[in-house]
Amino acid sequence: MNFDLNDDQREIKNTARDLLSRRSSFEEVRRVGEGGAYDDSLWNELTELGWTGIGIDEESGGVGFGVIELALLAEELGYAVTPSRFLANAMAGLVISSAGSDEQKGKWLGGIASGEAPATLAFARDGVAELVPDAEGSAVIVLVDGDRATVHDSADVSVEKIETIDPTRTYFRVTANGGGEPLEGNVEGGVDRAEVILSAELTGIAQRALDMTVEYVKQRKQFGQPVAVFQAVSHGCAEMFLETESARSATYGAATVADSDPEQLPFSASIAKAVAGEAGPRVTRKAIQLHGGIGFTWEADVHWLFKRAHLDAAQLGRTHEHRARIARIAAGLDQPKAGAKPVGATA
Repeated sequence: MNFDLNDDQREIKNTARDLLSRRSSFEEVRRVGEGGAYDDSLWNELTELGWTGIGIDEESGGVGFGVIELALLAEELGYAVTPSRFLANAMAGLVISSAGSDEQKGKWLGGIASGEAPATLAFARDGVAELVPDAEGSAVIVLVDGDRATVHDSADVSVEKIETIDPTRTYFRVTANGGGEPLEGNVEGGVDRAEVILSAELTGIAQRALDMTVEYVKQRKQFGQPVAVFQAVSHGCAEMFLETESARSATYGAATVADSDPEQLPFSASIAKAVAGEAGPRVTRKAIQLHGGIGFTWEADVHWLFKRAHLDAAQLGRTHEHRARIARIAAGLDQPKAGAKPVGATA
């Protein structure tokens, strides 16, 4: 079996890396982080490339690729710490694609795929979601509350901006003022796919932190030699590499399952989110440590990775919740089924 990327997938990854290296440099990340406004021209460029429709079928106005292709994009966006509503929009699209009726898909997915009516997704409790990425400016807000998911028009919710440690992405508290339109299909399957692409972003963040750290310790000298030669430093980099590759393996394993064996997705998606949700914060924390004193300063770019990793890890279930779900499934106590409660949905 060939586990390598095919030509189309490799082209998606290479195109994304090239574009984002130019359009989402750390200078741009810093500009958004300090100024608080996304670059609308970047969003327009992403939509023109069809990225916003990657995970949506052609009948609904999308490109019709799978979760693997969407994960490739998410990883590159994480690698660049791109300030964008792309991830929130993609996650909402996956849930509607999985759980929506044909009528609901026709109603919402076209705007999500084109980027003209972007959406977002979050867990809620009793109609209140405490951490909703990019709710302001979203035409559609998908709230997963227990084993139910409802879609709300932006005019039917109250949105309150909240401050987080990650200023490169906006977050809000959302309160539903009405019942919303329920999604009656496989909510759990959609949320699991969203967990996979969230894990992919975390993997990209960890990879960037590792690359930056290895480059820095090769150049930084102490006692006349690069600090990379010191055992504590080299062992730290090796640990970062191990965690990053573990996250990547778990994430792309889950993406493959999502596209080819969806009955096994709950188990694989929780493994991906558990591993990547732990790796992202740990690898970025280690990166700051190995950068030494400069790593703790505002001028150092590594803190953008650290902050994004922690906010990503807090969404769609934390590591301990996914580990508990893995144990339940392995023990036969939690049999995946359409409409089952997604992990952490009421946490």
